Amino acid sequence: MDGLGRRLRASLRLKRGRGESSQDNTGEAVKELERAQELPPPKPFGGQHFFEYLLVVSLKQKRSGDDYEPTITYQFPKRENLLRGQQEEEERLLSAIPLFCFPDGNEWAPLTEYPRETFSFVLTNVDGSRKIGYCRRVLPAGRGPRLPKVYCILSCIGCFGLFSKILDEVEKRHQISTAVIYPFMQGLREAAFPAPGKTVTLKSFIPDSGTEFISLTRPLDSHLEHVDFSSLLQCLSFEQILQIFASAVFERRIIFLAEGLSTLSQCIHATAALLYPFSWAHTYIPVVPESLLATVCSPTPFMVGVQMRFQQEVMDSPMEEVLLVNLCEGTFLMSVGDEKDILPPKLQDDILDSLGQKTEELQTSEQINEHVSGPFVQFFVKTVGHYASYIKREANGHGSFQERSFYKALTSKASRRFVKKFVKTQLFSLFIQEAENSKKPPAGYFQRKILEYEEQKKQKKPGKRL
Repeated sequence: MDGLGRRLRASLRLKRGRGESSQDNTGEAVKELERAQELPPPKPFGGQHFFEYLLVVSLKQKRSGDDYEPTITYQFPKRENLLRGQQEEEERLLSAIPLFCFPDGNEWAPLTEYPRETFSFVLTNVDGSRKIGYCRRVLPAGRGPRLPKVYCILSCIGCFGLFSKILDEVEKRHQISTAVIYPFMQGLREAAFPAPGKTVTLKSFIPDSGTEFISLTRPLDSHLEHVDFSSLLQCLSFEQILQIFASAVFERRIIFLAEGLSTLSQCIHATAALLYPFSWAHTYIPVVPESLLATVCSPTPFMVGVQMRFQQEVMDSPMEEVLLVNLCEGTFLMSVGDEKDILPPKLQDDILDSLGQKTEELQTSEQINEHVSGPFVQFFVKTVGHYASYIKREANGHGSFQERSFYKALTSKASRRFVKKFVKTQLFSLFIQEAENSKKPPAGYFQRKILEYEEQKKQKKPGKRL
């Protein structure tokens, strides 16, 4: 399928200005950095910050032995005057990040060639909120053997295409001087994150190039802006993706194996995105660091990615029932055995039929994302889309979900059996709790699809009487 491997990207247009001398440009950038550091922390102009931190993580050789240790060598912003509790929280956060930037262990050697990798990790707070680390690992410019480094942007916002473009800009500036990064990131931090379909434009100066106007446009369909299904489709068949989805719906343990960090993080994010409008609330590590491989022994649900070099260690671990997916070979190395029987047969066929239609017409990543996501959203519309009708409201507006009546309303026995189990998952519980506390259904993509489906059913009824 042509275009299958294209990356989902937000639109970023560079307009190079004229008339600014490049003489002493780097010196001016350094002066701008010094002036900016004297200013108080910026506040976004409405909305939320694009990011919390930009970090550069480098490998530093340990004093004893030949191993290397990942260390933060650049940080923006540097926060001062924090309260003791805030300072401790920041230190815990920053101490965890190097481990996820270099999850493949400490045994490194200087290299002359290294393919650029873009990947991500997720840090989960005690309250369940998540911070996403967007990473770009590269071999720095220079001659002779050298060690790779990672640019990492930490943010609460899920928008992978947009942050990939921002990493492009950071990498370009870092090749010139770290001083050139600061004004760009300062401008980004002061800008509010745009609404879906909207654009924010930044003015940035680069030595020897002049002034650039950088426009960052957020995708219009926000429920897919954090995902790219291309890697998942390249690695697995539709039938395999459906079985992985079924395992995730029942909150089982899922492990992905792959060589590349990019493949792992893209595939695990894509799998989680198939659960929309529900959110995976259990252990979720796109790339498990070597020191945390014991995670695969956990008896609780998890969705994790492990590099292929640790395959044997994973296979030898005492694991309970798990779905182990080899993304390199497109095979299941371990499974529970009932993955094909979890979902109602008719609805499984509907998903596979939809996925297989008009695939030759898919050219862009946006088209691929919508084509893959659509059938799974429709599955939830058909099985649980009637949830709002079974939330009984009290006088104070608080809702109470009528679980038994809800699943008994389904006419299909297979669908009833599935939903009766699905309502017991944390996926559904969190979703329905939010619905109970909300006086009306959220006006989002899922609700729009529910209304479309109900309208289609109304239109079909008169035809049946003929």
